[in-house]
Amino acid sequence: MPDTRILVVDDDELILTSLRELLRLEEYAVETARNFAEASAHLAAAEYPIVIADVSMPEVNGFELLKMVRNRYPDTAVIMMTGYGSIENAVEAMTRGAFHYLTKPIIDAELKLVIERALKQRFLTVEIRALRSQLDERYSLGNVIGHDYRMLKVFDLIEAVADTPTTVLVTGESGTGKSLIARAIHQRSNRRDKRFVEVACGALPETLLESELFGHVKGSFTGAIGDKAGKFKQADGGTIFLDEVSTATPALQVKLLRILQEREFEPVGGSKTERVDVRCILATNQDLEVAVQRGAFRQDLYYRINVVAIHLPPLRERIGDIPLLAEHLLKRQSERTGRKVIGFQDEVMRRLQMVDWPGNVRQLENVIERAVILTKSATIGLEDLPDEVREARQGNASGGNGDLMPLKKALETPEKDIILRALKTYHGSRQAAAGALGINRTTLYKKMKRYGILDRETV
Repeated sequence: MPDTRILVVDDDELILTSLRELLRLEEYAVETARNFAEASAHLAAAEYPIVIADVSMPEVNGFELLKMVRNRYPDTAVIMMTGYGSIENAVEAMTRGAFHYLTKPIIDAELKLVIERALKQRFLTVEIRALRSQLDERYSLGNVIGHDYRMLKVFDLIEAVADTPTTVLVTGESGTGKSLIARAIHQRSNRRDKRFVEVACGALPETLLESELFGHVKGSFTGAIGDKAGKFKQADGGTIFLDEVSTATPALQVKLLRILQEREFEPVGGSKTERVDVRCILATNQDLEVAVQRGAFRQDLYYRINVVAIHLPPLRERIGDIPLLAEHLLKRQSERTGRKVIGFQDEVMRRLQMVDWPGNVRQLENVIERAVILTKSATIGLEDLPDEVREARQGNASGGNGDLMPLKKALETPEKDIILRALKTYHGSRQAAAGALGINRTTLYKKMKRYGILDRETV
């Protein structure tokens, strides 16, 4: 048994002696106090997970001691005892925050059981606090790395909307960290002590997704052998994150619209209306505005979820953040794997900034994890990188003889690639592509003409 300190407070010397001997036989570290002042001095000098205090004491009674302990030492469990047991005293002790109430003469077995329960509760409290601290660290804004001006705007939006009930839509390519942003919003909100429930809508077939979100009643379909609470019910009071919401079917979109507007729904096969208090964060790697134009996504649902939109730029468009991200990911992977890898060789960092990163931050993390595992030195070298990274875009920013070319000329290829990707994403629509690129349609037309890609339009 660990060295657990218990403070016994009673003005009766016989009680103090008997309890001290009993608890020391159980291998507890026991100290005693005869009044409020002595108890206060002990508590100020050391940590006591448990205080056992008599209600009736001279000058200052046990209830005042209980009040002081609850205010100053909230993790300490207080067990009250009295020789004049009554329901009123027991109720008062419990309402004031006592862990338990015992009547003298104290029954040894009962006291031992109460102490064991108090210690278990304390252990769980400390463990939960530690886990919450780990969540805070893992999903804090400090783990959303970026100095790019677009990422700074993302940070500002998170700070602005976190502590509100507002629906948030997070957009961006796969691997840009949409889930991390959703969790960061939750961790900074007043709902952080409640559940964060994540649902990957695209990973489930339509029939299962509806049941997963809203639950079902027994017998509503084959295999429904009992009632099941859905994810919205599980997230009641907290936050639900719906990833890949663009994959929702028209029928499911109707139900999502209702729950977002009314915060109510019926389980599959049920007739009873359920109400929930849930903050909704949704994410997609598709352009929902284009989906609305094609009739694949309800316009009213789009306007309902697009209250506050946070767009995460792809990694290839913020190469200045790659060194920051790489160092952060290297530290995390080194700690996780127990490998002492302290940095990158200069050529590695330059090569990482040449990669197109179609898988974005997730791909970069995978590359660094692989390198940490495979490297035989304290720094990651080119030989530790996969072939597609070592050979990425060599010579794109230089002439054939290795000399640097003018910056304007060097930037033409990536600009042309970005325009082509935008046109492909928006199915050739110049208006939509120009809007996404932050330029007007005329400017886009001129650039397309300069790069000879006018004939590549699809619309």
